[in-house]
Amino acid sequence: MTILELVVASGLRGVKLGDLAKALAAPKSSLHALTKGLVATGYLREADGAYVVGPAISSLITTESVAAQFAYRHILSDLAARWNETAMLSSLVGDSVVYLDSAAPETLIRANPTLNRRLVLWPRSSGRVFLAFMDAKRFEGYLRRQHPEPSDAEYVRSEVARTRETHIGINVGQSGTDHIGVAVPIFVGQAPVTMSLAMAGPRSRMEDKVDEIAADMLAAAGSITG
Repeated sequence: MTILELVVASGLRGVKLGDLAKALAAPKSSLHALTKGLVATGYLREADGAYVVGPAISSLITTESVAAQFAYRHILSDLAARWNETAMLSSLVGDSVVYLDSAAPETLIRANPTLNRRLVLWPRSSGRVFLAFMDAKRFEGYLRRQHPEPSDAEYVRSEVARTRETHIGINVGQSGTDHIGVAVPIFVGQAPVTMSLAMAGPRSRMEDKVDEIAADMLAAAGSITG
């Protein structure tokens, strides 16, 4: 999967085997066997000594994209219209947040999330939500990997506890001085929380409305699972 992610991210220029080996810290011989399989099944193709995206990759991307739009697009659009800010659907992927879809307002100054790319969990609002409802063992493992300093880990732990209590993840200025992000979990039965609704925009517009926005988002998330 990391090979596929690196090739997709490279765009038209592609990725050479040596660069894949360097990025993954793996021997070329091992990677060559994997890339040959991906080429044979159509997920990659070779062009000018590099690997680029093959036609079969669309079967993976299209399925998720259509499903996400069908189930959530109208909710994102409604939230964006009501609050004049960018609404997003996010997913937990390993130790990362991935934005699957977004709906933006017409205003010129707005949040512009990067879709379908891995982004760090902390300090993003969606990341706070995912950490808050993560299995305890997995959460502690995340802290050991990503926040090895005891004081840093304790700060994250206390912030996550607040999110777990309120069901609201708020990022005020930690991803950017003039930025606010708000996220709420999407519950699906008793399954772990792996999706959230999020909204982001300029601090000057959102700061006085965070509580109202969060309440509206909780209601929207509840309408999805209710």
